[in-house]
Parts: sequence; C-alpha cells; structure tokens
Amino acid sequence: MTKRLHSIFILLVLCSPFFSQNSDSLFVDALKNKKKYRIAAIKIEGANNTDKGVISLLSGLTKGEEISVPGDKISDVIKKLWKQAMFEDIQVLQDKVVGSDIYLTIKVIERPRLSNFKFKGDVKKSDADDLRTKIHLLKERVVTDYMIGTIKNTVRDFYIDKGYYFNKVDITQVRDTVAKSPHISLVIKVTKGRKVKIADVNFIGNTVIDSWKLRRSLEDSKQVRWYNPFNSGKYLEENLQKDLPAIATKYSSKGYRDARVVKDSVHFVSPNRVAVDIYIEEGHKYFFGDFKWFGNTKYRGGQLDTILGIQAGEVYDQSKLEQKLYMNPNGFDISSLYLDDGYLFFQAHEQESNIHNDTIDFDIMMYEGKQATINKITIKGNDKTNDHVIYREIRTKPGQLFRRSDIIRTNRELAQLGYFDPEKMNVIPTPNAADGTVDIEYIVEEKPSDQIELSGGWGGRSVYNSTPGTQRGLGIIFTLGVTFNNFSTKNMFKKEAWRPLPTGDGQRLSIRAQTNGVYYQSYNCSFTEPWLGGKKPNSLSVSAFHTLFNNTAQSKYIVDENGVKVSNPARSSMSILGGSLGLGRRLKWPDNYFSMFTSLNYQYYELINYGAFIFSTGYANDLNLHLNLSRNSVDAPIYPKQGSNFVFSGQFTPPYSLMNGKDYKYLPPTEKYKYIEYQKYKITAEWFTQLTNKKKAEGAEARNLVLRTKVGFGYLAYYNKDVGYSPFERFYMGGSGISGFQNFVAREIIGLRGYQDNSVSSPVGDPIVSRYTMELRYPVTLNPQATIFILGFAEAGNTWASFKTYNPFQVKRSAGVGLRVFLPMFGLLGIDYGWGFDNINGPNTGNGNGKGQFHFTIGGTLGEL
Repeated sequence: MTKRLHSIFILLVLCSPFFSQNSDSLFVDALKNKKKYRIAAIKIEGANNTDKGVISLLSGLTKGEEISVPGDKISDVIKKLWKQAMFEDIQVLQDKVVGSDIYLTIKVIERPRLSNFKFKGDVKKSDADDLRTKIHLLKERVVTDYMIGTIKNTVRDFYIDKGYYFNKVDITQVRDTVAKSPHISLVIKVTKGRKVKIADVNFIGNTVIDSWKLRRSLEDSKQVRWYNPFNSGKYLEENLQKDLPAIATKYSSKGYRDARVVKDSVHFVSPNRVAVDIYIEEGHKYFFGDFKWFGNTKYRGGQLDTILGIQAGEVYDQSKLEQKLYMNPNGFDISSLYLDDGYLFFQAHEQESNIHNDTIDFDIMMYEGKQATINKITIKGNDKTNDHVIYREIRTKPGQLFRRSDIIRTNRELAQLGYFDPEKMNVIPTPNAADGTVDIEYIVEEKPSDQIELSGGWGGRSVYNSTPGTQRGLGIIFTLGVTFNNFSTKNMFKKEAWRPLPTGDGQRLSIRAQTNGVYYQSYNCSFTEPWLGGKKPNSLSVSAFHTLFNNTAQSKYIVDENGVKVSNPARSSMSILGGSLGLGRRLKWPDNYFSMFTSLNYQYYELINYGAFIFSTGYANDLNLHLNLSRNSVDAPIYPKQGSNFVFSGQFTPPYSLMNGKDYKYLPPTEKYKYIEYQKYKITAEWFTQLTNKKKAEGAEARNLVLRTKVGFGYLAYYNKDVGYSPFERFYMGGSGISGFQNFVAREIIGLRGYQDNSVSSPVGDPIVSRYTMELRYPVTLNPQATIFILGFAEAGNTWASFKTYNPFQVKRSAGVGLRVFLPMFGLLGIDYGWGFDNINGPNTGNGNGKGQFHFTIGGTLGEL
C-alpha cells in the first residue's frame, strides 16, 4: 500500500508542469473527483506570433466535445503541442465550470523566432555562402535546441570534410531588442584550427608490389607533398575506407586474388599530421586456366575464345576478364559482339569451375536471348533545338536491329553539334522481352552555343609602309562580332520565333567587324546550312569579306587644281575583297567517319604603294579550288578525351602560265602575279588519348588526364619554275598564330609558342612547313557554362625555303604551360607561357635561347596546321 501511494505521488509530480499551480487548475479538481464535461469554449493565451486557430486545431480539442477530468485527453493536448517545438511552456487551465460545461484556456509561452544569423571567426566568404545553402535557415523560423544542434553538426562536418578535424563551433543567441515579439539573432563562431593532413602512408606485409605503386592506387588518401599542388593530402576516415578496396583490386590485377587488407591504423606524428599504416596479406599468385562456354548458339567456342583473348597460363586478373566479357571501353568484348548484332537480352556470367594448385578454370554461362528490334525513338530535354535536327543525327532507327555501337556513335554526333552538355547526355533503352523490341530515349540538356565578341586587342606592328625603313603600329583594334550556331532561316519571318532570334534548325550565321579607325578595317560574314535540302548531310557554306589596310590614312582619290578627280599619290594601302562557296559531304567509305569539303574561293587584291609583297602597286586575282578530305572520330568538340582527326587538303589555282603562252621569265612582277597561280598541300594528324580512367561519381565530373599529340606538314608548290613560288599563301611561323590583322592577309600563320610572332620563318614567308605538338591536359571544370582546363606543352617546328634545305628534324623547340577557358558567349580563350630553346637568326633579339613569351589565343587551334 505504501509503494502504491508513493507511485501515485511521483506520477502527480511529473504531471504537474502541464497544469496551473493555482487553486482553479484541473490538477486540483482531479484530486477531488472524476467527472465528464462538455467543452463550452477554448481560449488561447500567449500566442502572439502563432495563429490561435492553428493552436486550437493542433490541440485536438473541439467545442462541444465531451471529456473526462481527469483523463488522457488533457495530457494528449500537451503532447501534441509539445511536438510542434514552438513553445517553451504549455498549460491547460480550467477557466470556469457551469454545470456540465467546462471553459478551458490553453496558455503557451512561445519560443523566440529567428531574426537573422551571421558567421564569425575563421569563415571565408565562399565558405559562408556554401554553409548558408547547407543549413538553410529562414527568417521567422522558430529557434529550438534541435535547430541549434543541427547547425553545430552541419558546420562542424563541413570543416571536417575540408580536413579541419579539430574545428570548434560555438553558437551564441543574442536577443533582438528591436523586434516587438521575442526574436533572437544567432552568431555562429567557427574556430577551424589547423588542417590534419597525411604525412605518410606506410604498407606492411607487401613484397610483390612496391609501396609507391600501392600509394598511387589510393584516390583520395594521398601523402601531402610540397611539389604536388594538386594533392591536398587531407585526411578523412571515410576517404580512407573508400580507398582501401583499391589495394585488393591492384593485387588482383597481378594475380593475387586472395590479397586483402588485414587492418589499418592511424596515429598522429605531429599536431596536424597523421601517419596511416596499412597491413596487407598478399596470399598466392594465380593464373588463368581453361575456359568453357555454355549456352552459345550464335558463335562457336573458338570464335568466343578469340574475342576473349585470354590464354591459359596468363596471370589471373579479374578486371581483365570482366573487361573482355562485357565492359571493354574499346568495344572489343563478348558483350559488344552480341549487342552489336541485336542481342539486347544477352547475359554472360563467369563461374570458377576448378582451382588446381595455382590455376583457375572458368565456365562462362551465357544466355543469348533473341534479337531485339528498335520500336520507338524519343528525345527529351531539347527546349530550343528542333526535333528534326536531333533525329537526323541519330543512328538508331525504328525497325532496325538494336546495336550498341549505333548508340555510342549517336552520342558522339550529338555532342559534336555543340548544342548540348556532353556530361549530362544520357540514353535510356527500355526493352520489352515479350515482343522482342526496345524503346530508346535520348536525354539531352541544352547549353548556350551562340557567341558574341566585343573586345579590343593589340594589332601588332606592320613593317609594310610606303616609306622605306619606317614602321607604323596599328595600336588597338576593336572587334565586334556575333555567331549564331543554331540559327533558323525558316523562322525568320515568324514574329513569335524572335526570342530574341529564330533558332533551332542547326544553321550557322556569323557576322564580324574589326577596325582601329582609318588605318585598318575588316568585315566578314558567313552562313552554313549543314543539311542542304534536309534529307542528306550535305552542307552548304557561303562567305564574303572585305579587308583594308591604309598605312597613311589618305583617301584613295583627290581633286586636283583643275577640279578633276585623280588617284592620291600619298596613299599607301592594300584592299582585299573575297568570297567563297563550299559544299560538304559525309562519306560512308572507307568508314562513316570520313567527310569531304570542296569550296570555290576568290580574292581580289589591290595594292597602292604598299610594300608588303614583291610588287607595291598593282592588283592580283586569286581564284582557287580547295579540297579537304578528313576523318574525325574525336568524341567532343571542347575537351576531347579520345579519338583522332586526320586531314588532307589541297588548294589549286588554274595553271595560267601553262595556258596563256606568255614568257613569265621576263614579265615584271605586276604582270607575273596579276593572276596568282600555285598548288598547296597540307597533311595533319591529331590524336587524343585518355591517360586516366576516373569514373564519374553521382553528381560529379569525371576529370581525367588527356594526352593530345599532333603532327603537320605543308607545302606550297608551283606549276612553272619561271613563275616560282607565289608570294601569296606562304607559311609564316612563330607566336600564337593569331598575330592581329595579319590573319587577313594572303598568308598562313602557324603558331609556335615560345617564340615571337612570325620570327621562325623568313620575313617573306616560306613554302614548306612542319610542326609537332604534344599537350598534356587536365580539366579544372567541365561545366558547359565555363569549361576550364590547364595544359603543359612541348612542340617543335620550322619552315624551309626549298626541299634542298628541308630537314624535318632541324626544328625550333619550345615547352611551356597554358590555360584554356571556354565561355559559350565568347568561345575558347587561352593564355600560354612558352620557353623557346633554340636560337633565332635575324633581327629578333630576345627571342629563343630559353627566353619566355606570353601568348594569347582565340579558338581551339594555333594556326591551321
């Protein structure tokens, strides 16, 4: 009996906070008797910021409801309101009792609300911005202990992920004296401490693989070293645990399938440095034995053995076996053999059938299924580009057999358009085993593709002037240009299509103007229709341009003393007027990566006292046919990771000297070059090789190291030795390949970083050129809004006056580093710093011999070669 009374007393004490302490409380009445009442009214007190109707609703009490006093209903009210975390104190009071009617008052004390918050201490602006996104605090939110704890944990975890293991977070609540209702401001003070980094990673028990090789397999747990700026060396326990399986994978590739990490330990070697000890048990080395195939009816076992390419006695490598079965990035594997023949439902599983001594035999269990036919093709995500522009690039057609290679090729073609983000492109095949069909959905995400150019740049100096021995610098050249890469002429006359321009048909329109006033002006425009007629990938290109160099800023004509309009003898200028018409075609032979482009080009040159070429006054005509045969299998236009690009081009003028019967040996230059004749050949070969194979994590970029190698050769030939090499279309080498206004003169400028512009070739250019380039590239970000990658380069090249002096190994060498930034509105911009290693003969002092040069580039290539 005494224990029972004691329990009742404790229960009443625990319930006491929920009731009023005065004589009118339900607690006092509950001690007297238990009765049923009908709720006559519910009054809410203390709710200044919270809607009283909401509180009444949350309480679960309704007017006219019958309740027992004492009873569970009142305690339920307290629990329901307490769960809302909006109040510091809650009481249910009896206001009065009239007969069987009871009048209740719910009295609350509201928690303060958030007025604002700020960071204090070791918090950078960028960190503060990221933290605001993570903690997501909103004004007027109720401040609770749970909220404070969540903020602390979030901020602390944020800095732990950055390597600050001993960071400290203190949150101070400051009452807002300005607000009428209870509000507080939160001051989040962060003391980061010092970063904890990995001093050493030690391996114990490894005898087969060197420790430095094992360290390389750890992706995110590397030793901090001063000479490696790309490795932070921060220590995170979760990163270490994520990296440890890579050690077993490394051993497995060497035949040690039983190798495992026995344990790992971490200990501090200084206040902010840790050492990681990893203990390894290597096990025995294994070899591949025999392979037996089960379930194959399409191909014989011998054929499958050839595709598998693993011989008995080879060192066991599980990753190699899996790659040869169904995940070879080059596409030469068992799975691709079937998937490229319509067997979408194909499956293969390897089983270890026998292990004898150190040899493992395998049974390959296969299910071929039946061939799948493509049923429906859909596109998702193209809110700007018209469907037909995408459908014409898709290699998978309804009614055809499913082929994985066609899907891979389609992805490549869509990426080459430049309208979509290649990192966000996806393909979702939906097979239907019942009827043997598959629906394929291509998912794309539009990215900005149009470009605007508004800039000012240094135009360089021209040595060509009517006064011998003098120079005139063009100074600053202003450029204004627009390029619309997804234009639509069909919608030009539709008012609703101008948002702001008619787009979506894949056409390209470019308009560009350059000038520095009266000394230099250049205007050009071009238009390309990639699918002429809309049925076949035959392109049509049209362009026109006009360029004027005026060294003396004099007008072309003056009026003499007799009032007659005559030529101005003080004028020194060169005017170029030209245009081109081109047709392109994709080829199916030797394979469908080949294409051919043919263009007819015409330029008219008018020189007045302009000492740029072999004659200073006169005119010249350049009518030529340009043929270009290329094979391009590069996977992406901005940051290619794999593929190659081979180009052979020829440019030919009519052989006037062989047709008109004139003796060119004694003709003056003005007559000899009135109609320019030449034949020009160029060969370039370019390869992209992905050196690392880092996989893309969820929501992240796959940033891999890429090697770019390129070689090029060019030759300007003649038809008649009495005419000789044309003074036009010669090769000039040196610098970045974009030497200001000189790009618009009849010459081809080939870049060679590390040397001054046009300093490697002779002053009048040379007919033979070779260049070799190697670049090591690494992406900083592949975001389509701003693609950025860094590079290191080594290149060499030279020009020669004839084949008698030509030596492809007698070249000028250079090396350096660079940065490329692709902005959709401006294109690919770059800056390089190169060191030229070889001496340059001539007036270019301070050039070569290990001296460095800055170079600025526009576009993806340095010169055309």
